[in-house]
Amino acid sequence: MPTSPGSSATPACQLQDADERAAWWVRVQALASAADGITQASDQWDTVSDSYCDEDGWPVDETGYADGKVAWDAAAWEHVETFLAHGPEVLAGVRAAAQPADYLDGPISADLLRLRGIDSVLERAGEIRREWDQVIALMEGAMPGSRELYEERAREIRNSEGWHYADELSYNGAVLARAADHLTDRIGVDQSAHTGRVQADLARSASGQRGASAASPPASAASDPPAVRRSR
Repeated sequence: MPTSPGSSATPACQLQDADERAAWWVRVQALASAADGITQASDQWDTVSDSYCDEDGWPVDETGYADGKVAWDAAAWEHVETFLAHGPEVLAGVRAAAQPADYLDGPISADLLRLRGIDSVLERAGEIRREWDQVIALMEGAMPGSRELYEERAREIRNSEGWHYADELSYNGAVLARAADHLTDRIGVDQSAHTGRVQADLARSASGQRGASAASPPASAASDPPAVRRSR
C-alpha cells in the first residue's frame, strides 16, 4: 500500500493496523451476538414460562417450570462466557480509543456513560466461573462413578447464579458492542495524531458548558432512562 510523502506510516504498519481492526471487529460482533442471544433466550423463556403457572404466577407444573428455567440459565451462561472471553479487552480498547469529546457530545456519548457499571458485572461473572473451575478441580479423581451427577448439579448452580449478570449483559453488553463498533476505525491508530482536533472539539463543547471538565466525562447520568429488567 503506497503512502503519501508526508505520512510516517509504512505499508507494514498499515497492514498491522488493518489486522488489528479486523480482529477487533470479530470480537465486537461476538459481543453483539452474545447480547442478542441472551435477550432471545430470555424472550423465549418468558413466552413459555406462563404456561407453567397459574394466574397469580405460581407454578402449577413445577417439573416443567424447573426444567425450563434450567434450560434458560444454561443458554444465557453460554453467552456470558463470550463476554468473559472478549468483554474486558474490548472494554479496555473502547476506553483507550474514546476521546474526551466523545463523552461530552456525539453518537456514543450516552453509551460511554452507561458503561460505568459493566466492570463489576464482568468481575462478578468471572468470580462465578473461577468458583466453578475450583469445584471441577476438586472433583477430579475424588468422585469416581458419581462425578457426572455432581458436575451436572454444580453446573446448574453456576448457571443459576449467573442469570442476573447475563440479564445485565444483555443491556450493558449491547451498549459496549455499539460503542466499540463506532470506534473501530480508531483501533491501531496513533491517537496522538488527533490531539489538535480533539482539543478544538473540547473547546467548542466546553464553551456551552461552564464549569464542565474537559479532562473527564460528566459525572451525572441521571437523565439516562433506567434499563428494564425482567422478573425472575
